Amino acid sequence: MNKPQHFLCVDVGNTQMVFGLYEGEDLKAHWRLSSNHQLTSDELSWQLFGMFSQFDHDPKTLGGIMVASVVPHLDEVLKEACVQTCGLNPAFVGDKDVKTGIAIDYKNPKEVGADRIVNALAAREIFGAPAIVLDCGTATTFDVISADGRYAGGLIIPGIEVALEALSKRAAKLPEVAIAPVDTLIGKDTVSSMQSGVYWSAVDGLNGIMDRLLAEDGYQNAVIVATGGLAAKLSSDMPKVQHIEPYLTLKGILMLAKKHFKS
Repeated sequence: MNKPQHFLCVDVGNTQMVFGLYEGEDLKAHWRLSSNHQLTSDELSWQLFGMFSQFDHDPKTLGGIMVASVVPHLDEVLKEACVQTCGLNPAFVGDKDVKTGIAIDYKNPKEVGADRIVNALAAREIFGAPAIVLDCGTATTFDVISADGRYAGGLIIPGIEVALEALSKRAAKLPEVAIAPVDTLIGKDTVSSMQSGVYWSAVDGLNGIMDRLLAEDGYQNAVIVATGGLAAKLSSDMPKVQHIEPYLTLKGILMLAKKHFKS
């Protein structure tokens, strides 16, 4: 029996780069690196080599590398680092020869972020259509998949941590605080007041958008999937979310990798 191929799947976001090492369908290892715009290919190459060494895997045995990136500045850096460390040129979602298999109903399909495309693909293939993906990252996004499996469009909202950061920067007496679920609605000091206000405005706002999306023609029975770094923190107060998939983006990238790098 042939051993499953190993693929490296990379999600390059505005805050972090997420790497997933897959053996067949199994996520064998994953790690996160800062999306530092000053990062050089040599620095990233050493970081990659260190990660592979930590998990005792030879980077030269990969069957392919697939990348979904929304940070163009880092694309060439990552490409050079992959060549240095793995001896492979990565393929990027959006390349002409990378076929996603999902039709996009945007006026200009090239405007849709690669992460949003793979999220939609993964949700459709795993949970069926219609579907709605809520991704809580640097930006909070909704991606909508129609009943016939097309990318119908979505919404983009400032991320919760971005909102908190803006609040502390624009108001001189407000400190920097972390997003956290709160036990009471009414804060008793500045920090708890900020945390409660940001948390509940985010949760109630997202629940309201979900209600509106589910009321749209053709989406009454849509499955709602949440992903992204903050999804787990918010999910207990978002009853319409049916599935939490922390690695949904990597799963979508893996689907494209298996299709693109055929044995």
